[in-house]
Amino acid sequence: MTPPTPKGRVLIVAGSDSGGGAGIQADIKAVTALGGFAMTAVTAITVQNTLGVFNVHPIPLAVISEQISCVTSDLGVDAVKTGMLGSIETVETVAEALETHTKGIVRVVDPVMVAKGGHPLLEERAVAAVKSLMIPLAGLLTPNAPEAERLTDLDVDGINGQRRAGERLLRLGAEAVLVKGGHIPGPRFTDVLATQAGEVFFEAERIETASTHGTGCTLASAIAAYLAQGVGLEEAVERARAYLLEAIRRAPGFGKGHGPLNHAWTVSK
Repeated sequence: MTPPTPKGRVLIVAGSDSGGGAGIQADIKAVTALGGFAMTAVTAITVQNTLGVFNVHPIPLAVISEQISCVTSDLGVDAVKTGMLGSIETVETVAEALETHTKGIVRVVDPVMVAKGGHPLLEERAVAAVKSLMIPLAGLLTPNAPEAERLTDLDVDGINGQRRAGERLLRLGAEAVLVKGGHIPGPRFTDVLATQAGEVFFEAERIETASTHGTGCTLASAIAAYLAQGVGLEEAVERARAYLLEAIRRAPGFGKGHGPLNHAWTVSK
């Protein structure tokens, strides 16, 4: 008998977070907590904690490409999640490697640009490369409002702005776009999922807390984990948002700044 096709394998291409709240560390925790299997290609090592990013050490380009090739050729991949890329050279390297090694595999592209504390994580000159190289690779693009503004040159200060940004990003080549509303003020926030078939709105009550470090990384990885297990896009987004909100509610309260989430709440006793 032919063995069943493995499901749930997520290749994460992103930078690390020494504080454990965001980046590769958050991605691995989220994928694991949701029943997936996480693999990584590290793009940079960051020196950070809940107070901010203090240094960034890029990984050599050849090493990034080798990690992607090595993982895909042996373990196989059911979904890809990309996060912090940092430089135009890294964007080009990752885009080429994904084109070569992950054809036909769904890719969740989180266009990470700025850390929670304000430290830039994507060079200004690399934004154009993300638009031309990464967006066309995206099965799902997950920008927050400021990232959507930089990618579209539109004001994204409410639902109408999110909708316009989603439409423009679809025209740039993404198969679907989730324009997140967490950065837009108000007691409630809405994430807008734009696809070629139409729009879906996900609304929730805002949780007043300082424990929001790594929320974008966590959401994108949670979506990728569900997609890798065969869940449809709309349901994957809905379930990932529910997981994220509960991880925020159950945050451990560590650190003096923007604290981490409780990624392991699904397996905690």
